[in-house]
Amino acid sequence: MGDRMKEEVEKLWGLRGEIEKMGGEKAVNRQHEKGKLTARERLDLLFEKGTFVELGMLGNEEGATELVPADGVITGYGKIDDGVTVRDAAVAAYDFTVKGGSMGVISEFKVTRIRETALKHGIPLIWLVDSGGARLGSGGFTMERIPFFADTGYLFKEEALMSGVIPLVAAMMGPGYAGTAYIPGLSDFVPMVKRKSAMGLGGPSLVRMMIGEDLTDDQLGGSRVHCETSGCGDLEVDSDEECIKAIKGYLSFFPQNCDQKPPRAQWPGDPTALIDDGILDVIPDSSSEVFDMHSLIDYIVDGGHFFEIKPRWARNIIVGLGRVAGYPVGIIANNPSFLGGILDVDAADKATRHIWLCDAFNIPLLFLSDVPGFMVGSRAEKAGIIRHGAKMVHAVAEATVPKLTVVVRKSYGAGYYAMCGRAFDPDLLVAYPGAEIAVMGAEGMVSIVARKQLEVAENPGEMVEQLAQEVRPHITIDKTARLGLVDDVIDPRETRKVLFAALERTKDKKIFRHPRKHGVYPV
Repeated sequence: MGDRMKEEVEKLWGLRGEIEKMGGEKAVNRQHEKGKLTARERLDLLFEKGTFVELGMLGNEEGATELVPADGVITGYGKIDDGVTVRDAAVAAYDFTVKGGSMGVISEFKVTRIRETALKHGIPLIWLVDSGGARLGSGGFTMERIPFFADTGYLFKEEALMSGVIPLVAAMMGPGYAGTAYIPGLSDFVPMVKRKSAMGLGGPSLVRMMIGEDLTDDQLGGSRVHCETSGCGDLEVDSDEECIKAIKGYLSFFPQNCDQKPPRAQWPGDPTALIDDGILDVIPDSSSEVFDMHSLIDYIVDGGHFFEIKPRWARNIIVGLGRVAGYPVGIIANNPSFLGGILDVDAADKATRHIWLCDAFNIPLLFLSDVPGFMVGSRAEKAGIIRHGAKMVHAVAEATVPKLTVVVRKSYGAGYYAMCGRAFDPDLLVAYPGAEIAVMGAEGMVSIVARKQLEVAENPGEMVEQLAQEVRPHITIDKTARLGLVDDVIDPRETRKVLFAALERTKDKKIFRHPRKHGVYPV
């Protein structure tokens, strides 16, 4: 090696060392004082040691004479151990210690490159968002560059086109306003760090100026807002470390891309063994009695491990990921603990999104049906329950992955359809003893059929119950089973055994639909 090369190599290593210091000691300390890790510390937790390959490390702010480390975003790829497999994944980590992690001209070149890399090689793409949004002024939108805004938006177009091809994760680990808010909006999974993260189309200062609302980040678009009210967030976590753990846990259920099958985890137990008798105590005898569906899910999935998505939004339906004898399944379950498990606008949207997600990545769907139907009434109609319910029905009909349906207690009306009833091609349709499949419950039927009698009855409530008792034998699962309209009535203790056999049978399932561009989806 010549002297000049040695000099250049030493200079290169020196520059890399300076870049790795990010925004400098003071900026790093401020990050830590907020209870946040730096972008590089987050990457150390995400990737296996020594596997991360950084791309565009030397990228620097356009026109800057001083060092702007990595221009505020670290991009690259490496190997992630998710507990089931070691997989390659790409990342764009916004560095808040450098110009607030804002999106500059050069940083966007870098992120474009990593998007292309992820899509071309068929590997998940992860954003670690901690950014003030688009950069204004030097290195971003200067007065001279404002006209170039007409040539922006590629990030969002490309993310939309990557959807369903590779898994997309946007972890909100700090602010994500304006442009960086659409990154999670277009992603598959959005964990948010409690009291540290926020997202919105406009930050507090813009909102204050435009409409006069004076709000903090947390009040405007914090994790509680988006994980409980808006539904834009998928999971609220306590720390950066928990957020990285959630990313790994989520990815463990997914293939690298849509052309692969999800990995099957090792399961040392006997998949044909009966579930403990405790499952029989979980399900109440009455179809109207409240119980928490989580308690049934815990018996069904391997080791009781259930990765729930959007657990605090639209709580009348439960969606998430679990395994049966190592096979990953996407679970959609009505939860009688909230609104009786009825399907309203938000529940339908939540279920639809999960069905689309699992179907895109070849994850079988498990429906645990205990549904009184769709919400009715003027409020529901004004909110568009027909549109939202139709969207869920559309998603169930269109899904081509294995679909397994267990009717737990009741499945009434269009709720039966949306929870993958017989007409929607379930590969398995079973029910527990005492379950009911009908146009509506016995009381509902009586209220319609005997309306005139009830209007003049001395004790309408007593009359409803008396007539309902006469109707119930006609909607019992026994009659449905005798007609061959369900595959079987099973002992709840057989649930895992039956599901495992179905997953084994359908693991190579292929469905061919009429060729088309896409459906015309209800909104």
